[in-house]
Amino acid sequence: MEIYIIGVFILGYLFITLEHVLKIDKASSALITGALCWAIVALGGYDLYVLKHELAEHISEISEILFFLLGAMTIVELVDSHQGFKIITDRITTKNKIKLLWVLCFVAFFFSAVLDNLTAAIVMGALLTKMIKDKKDLWFFGGMIIIAANAGGAWSPIGDVTTIMLWIDDKVTALNIIQSTIIPSLVCMLVPLIYVSLFESRGSISLIKESSEIEHKKNPTTSFERKLVFSLGVLGLLFVPVFKLVTHLPPYMGMLLSLGTIWIITEILHGSKNHEEKTALTVSGVVRKIDVPTIFFFLGILLAVSSLQTIGTLDSIANSLRAVFNGDVFIINIIIGVLSSIVDNVPLVAGAIDMYPNEPIDSTFWELLAYCAGTGGSLLIIGSAAGVAMMGILKIDFFWYLRKITLLAFIGYVSGAFCYWTLNKKEGDIKLKDPEIENKQKAHTQIIDFDVLYNK
Repeated sequence: MEIYIIGVFILGYLFITLEHVLKIDKASSALITGALCWAIVALGGYDLYVLKHELAEHISEISEILFFLLGAMTIVELVDSHQGFKIITDRITTKNKIKLLWVLCFVAFFFSAVLDNLTAAIVMGALLTKMIKDKKDLWFFGGMIIIAANAGGAWSPIGDVTTIMLWIDDKVTALNIIQSTIIPSLVCMLVPLIYVSLFESRGSISLIKESSEIEHKKNPTTSFERKLVFSLGVLGLLFVPVFKLVTHLPPYMGMLLSLGTIWIITEILHGSKNHEEKTALTVSGVVRKIDVPTIFFFLGILLAVSSLQTIGTLDSIANSLRAVFNGDVFIINIIIGVLSSIVDNVPLVAGAIDMYPNEPIDSTFWELLAYCAGTGGSLLIIGSAAGVAMMGILKIDFFWYLRKITLLAFIGYVSGAFCYWTLNKKEGDIKLKDPEIENKQKAHTQIIDFDVLYNK
């Protein structure tokens, strides 16, 4: 049975990675993979009652991530419908190529941390098409922004889906992941930028600016409405980690609270407008523009991973990695990061969460995993959600990215990893915990406690 599930899993991944070649949306492949994996488990002789209980537990965990993403994506779409991001992008006026590249990468870096790397890539990709005409420059800027967006998402608890997963599963805390990975993530972006500044050709770029009349037709909202909704969106997203810290409830509850509050305010704000205008500027209208296939993709892939956990495959892989590399946290995470550029980082992190349950919260392993899984996807354009989004918006060629950007992404990735290891590694926390040894220690402790109690 296990070999069939692994076969379906690998075949599903092959379809996902070849999405642009086969012209088949990866969400459909993920859903089929997840459903078939669980169907094979059900047909493998498992007790039906136990199996339903296992599936219900996994669905409960997965739904927390999906509700969080749904709320975040709706808030971002609401801000975008008001052209709120233009508050920042309109202030970018430099024509110097290198200076513009630094400005845009830093904007993407912090956008990604506050929103998420996928949203940052979408916003910055749309911005590039309005600013840069030459295709060569357009692609190069897009590639560098992928590196910056993935680096920015790695240090924020809400900046990347994989970091969100670690945060929701109580593997990392919000404040600690920021403190431990912000400098390595910054290094991951800065090293490629410095290399480009020293060795790439310089010059100026002609910026494309729309006339105010055309812009007004595209965006009928007032300056006040634009600024208000932008501020509400950013504050709403920033409120989520604060809400979790105060209430200890799952992050999706804070996200839903933020969404509901912004929903009410926008309904009141546009209450006097006609139905068509109001619908386009409130949640009831913008929710139709949500990238639902992305939600289905995460659902399918997380279901597939959970099936491997149920049959014990992930435990076997974890033990093999621990044995081959002697439990070295640094090497194992570097490998996971590189693998995330070939296959999606979501299942890799989901697998790691299930494979290493004995690692304590905020350990070196989880912190470095957040960095490596978040930034390693930049090595290939299909290795991250930000890369896939930018590829779709700018039509970047896969092999062009491999020739021009992959090396830059790699030196940034490795530099940031070594920076983390130098600054943050904890003594006694550089090896993965061995569950067998820990279980023996616990059993020994229980025996001692019983003996003490018996003697009393």
